[in-house]
Amino acid sequence: MERAEKREVITSLQTALAGAGSIVVAQNAGLTVADLESLRKQMKQAGGTVKVAKNRLAKLALKETDNADMSALFNGPTVLAFAKDPMTAPKVAAAFADKNSKFVVLGGAMGKTGLDANNVKALATMPSLDQLRATLAGMLKQPATRIASILQAPGGQIARVLAAHADKSNAA
Repeated sequence: MERAEKREVITSLQTALAGAGSIVVAQNAGLTVADLESLRKQMKQAGGTVKVAKNRLAKLALKETDNADMSALFNGPTVLAFAKDPMTAPKVAAAFADKNSKFVVLGGAMGKTGLDANNVKALATMPSLDQLRATLAGMLKQPATRIASILQAPGGQIARVLAAHADKSNAA
């Protein structure tokens, strides 16, 4: 690679990683091209990206971002997985690592917070932002429906009593 190409790779990595909610660094020694393509498809469907870059170039790109220092994780063949949603990259990477023993999650970063492999796996088990919003909306909606049913109950009872009296009057 020539210097101009290297600068271009570093710049594109910087812009991509600067907007990432979380970054996962994993070792991919022994993965086939088909396995890596499968990971890329899964990550893309979830809204993330997978990049394979030279360790030195990845370190230089990360140095210029606000993300935590992960330079110690770049040893051997590594893969960067990242997404705007902080839960996406850890979820997809951890699920892929469970199915492929050759894909080992090393750690990552969530903004200025550095993550080790256990932290990435812990993030993977947490619900996503959309799931949390849905749960919260459901919790907020539930008391309102209960209040509405309580308020409707006396009116419904009165209507049933009146209907029973009307039926009784008509029958007699």
